Amino acid sequence: MTKGIKGVLIFATIVALMVIYKVFNPYDVQYFPECPFKLLTGYQCPGCGSQRAIHDLLNLDIVHACKENMLVVVSIPYLLAGFTFDNVRRPGARLLKLRKTLFGRKAILLILAIILFFWIGRNL
Repeated sequence: MTKGIKGVLIFATIVALMVIYKVFNPYDVQYFPECPFKLLTGYQCPGCGSQRAIHDLLNLDIVHACKENMLVVVSIPYLLAGFTFDNVRRPGARLLKLRKTLFGRKAILLILAIILFFWIGRNL
């Protein structure tokens, strides 16, 4: 499969998912998968509420999105930055330095710590 076709398929899939999550509320529709961790343990994982948060964000309800899963809300700009860094064809020195700062070893460890604290904090 060529890179162009793969990109179009990925883009089409993302758009389709965005339409589904915008139109259908995971609270009301039973077709959305439930969290297996929560089903097994009764505790919320770091991703619990992310489907509802994405639905709320796509409907421009940032307050409810933050109530459902703040981690998802704040991680979206970070993920978009990573996607952008990966798709810049000839990054300059400043961009490479920023990429190393935001996605280097220290940043990854910090993100892991944030996820763990979020996971523990939401279950206390």
